[in-house]
Amino acid sequence: MTDGVYDIAITMEGGTGKAYIKSPVQLTVSGGSMTARIEWSSSKYDLMVIGGEEFLPVNESGNSVFEIPVYTLDEPLSVQAETLAMSEPHMIDYVITFDRSSLPAENGTNMPVIIGGTAVGLAVIAAAVVLLIRKKRKQ
Repeated sequence: MTDGVYDIAITMEGGTGKAYIKSPVQLTVSGGSMTARIEWSSSKYDLMVIGGEEFLPVNESGNSVFEIPVYTLDEPLSVQAETLAMSEPHMIDYVITFDRSSLPAENGTNMPVIIGGTAVGLAVIAAAVVLLIRKKRKQ
């Protein structure tokens, strides 16, 4: 997969069904490694555990945001997340699957989506400007 930042859809199972991870999430690919920036629907998550490794939120306010490793796409990733929403902290088991089919095609025609589509939007605007300039020159 080409290095870049992509939006990728996820599915999530587990928990009570009250909290969820917002989808799509931001997937960063760099040097063959993948990292997802996930945002919970709650500010009450203070820890995630993946493969025995602990991850803390990367933000200080708002909904809890984590940057976690992604080892493979289209296969379930078991995670635990600690919530403070109950009377005492609880670890809850979840399964997250990153949906490869939601990524742009890798045939070179689609650019990575950078922060919610900025790169794609800029490419469309640039192409429109070039077409307008060419049209104006022909007149």
